[in-house]
Amino acid sequence: MPQEARIKLTSTNLLTLESVCTEIKDMGEKNGIRLKGPHPLPTKKMRVVTRKSPCGQGTNTWDKYELRVHRRVIDLGADDRSIRQLMRLKIPEDVYIEVSLTQ
Repeated sequence: MPQEARIKLTSTNLLTLESVCTEIKDMGEKNGIRLKGPHPLPTKKMRVVTRKSPCGQGTNTWDKYELRVHRRVIDLGADDRSIRQLMRLKIPEDVYIEVSLTQ
């Protein structure tokens, strides 16, 4: 049974995340590596609601801030050549990548 690599990509910037996914997908198609994905995982939304007024007086006005964390999962066949090419990819600073090998 061949080994597989599961790649988890996480970013707050959707455009850079999608560009990294297409780079991995193009690399897999060009080299004939078996590839599944990218599968989107649910987006985490972290919300912070604060009062606009520094003191307790005034109208009840609120500021609402939201941070969205986008995630993708890609499964690809893990031979030595494909893992080396994956390590050579230029990945932006705001995209976090986690690679795990499975049987």
